[in-house]
Amino acid sequence: MIPGMPGDSLVYLNGEFTRADQAKISVLDRGFIFGDGIYEVVPAYHGKAFRMAEHLNRLERSLAAISIPMPMDRAALTAVIEKLIAGAATKDCIVYLQITRGVYKRDHAFPAQAITPTVFGMVTPLVVPSAQQREQGVAVVSIKDERWLHCEIKSVSLLGNVLARQQAVEAGVDEVIQYRDGFLTEGSSSNIWVVRGGKLLAPPKNNLILEGIRYGLMAELAEQAGVPFEARPIPRAEVESADEVLVTSATKEVLPVTRIDGKPVGDGKPGPVYRLLRAGYDARIAAL
Repeated sequence: MIPGMPGDSLVYLNGEFTRADQAKISVLDRGFIFGDGIYEVVPAYHGKAFRMAEHLNRLERSLAAISIPMPMDRAALTAVIEKLIAGAATKDCIVYLQITRGVYKRDHAFPAQAITPTVFGMVTPLVVPSAQQREQGVAVVSIKDERWLHCEIKSVSLLGNVLARQQAVEAGVDEVIQYRDGFLTEGSSSNIWVVRGGKLLAPPKNNLILEGIRYGLMAELAEQAGVPFEARPIPRAEVESADEVLVTSATKEVLPVTRIDGKPVGDGKPGPVYRLLRAGYDARIAAL
């Protein structure tokens, strides 16, 4: 039994497609021992991957950043993802892909000899935001960003993010907003956006945030909608006095944040910039 997941769910492991309850990895896999690996999450709508190229680009960047070789070429990896989507119980789904350095004796240093990376993939239903979340917004709480300094790598070492997410759960809200040295970084598993004077603002792409696939998409949607966009450091005071705040991720898509630390954002309702970008996002999904 796999708590929270059907055992017969389709997974991919090291060249084979099998059931989730039959897939096994070594206890000496460096992903298990050290969190020495990276991952990607690819959403699919009506059986088609959303922004596949951008996801694979980020996967390659993350692998290169920690010196893990690509275990297969992009065409083969794309075929794995597409087969997982095709085998999903629902055509709106999420493909989780994880690549670790592989199996070796426990030693902090990289193995001195070449080893084969472990490649794992699974598919689960995509739970999209509810109509209430889209129309009324979500609540967040502010916390100090205490994670490591390479957040640009989509690493499986996610303890800092797990602890941040748990703070949101315990506060009874949907997400956290994190700050480092008084400046906005991101959520526990999402990017955060600020709207001031009709302009869309985002923290700069650097080592303090993970460049979500929606980061580039939101810039595209803003341009199409005629909304000025600027990436720059955003002090906490500008977030707290924002006209609108948005949150984006593969599963949250784009949602309005209407309460921060129990206080309303703007007039406490989803704003006009959110509605423009949400309409653009929905159009991209419909065009798949």
